[in-house]
Amino acid sequence: MAADNKMIALAADHGGFELKNRVAEFLQAEGYKTQDLGTYSDERVDYPDYGYALSQAIADGKAGRGIAICGSGIGISIALNRNPAVRAALCHDVTSARLARGHNDANVLVLGARLIGFEVALECVKIFLNTQFEGGRHAERVKKLGKC
Repeated sequence: MAADNKMIALAADHGGFELKNRVAEFLQAEGYKTQDLGTYSDERVDYPDYGYALSQAIADGKAGRGIAICGSGIGISIALNRNPAVRAALCHDVTSARLARGHNDANVLVLGARLIGFEVALECVKIFLNTQFEGGRHAERVKKLGKC
């Protein structure tokens, strides 16, 4: 199934709940379709459950890209990257977001809600969604990522 690149799957644990909702509002205002995979409150939950749900949405082609958020971004990144269909990149600034797409063809942007402000998070989202994979010398390296 071909993935819909205008469909952005969103997932967060309790630490990322508020930022996820604000990012979803931004994306919808920009014309993106969003699939909210939870969590739906700030009550404590386990980040792997939401990372796995997002990774499955990517693997199944239900979303072309994703945005995942937890307190630090580290835990949910680990959960996401266990699925070979996912290339999740934890980004803290626009340069890392640009390189994640341009050099690594990342299909999931990961943000640490407790480490990044809302304005920087939105800039990362914009750059991530508007940067194309450069291919070329990076393409062979990206192919190797699925073999691990």
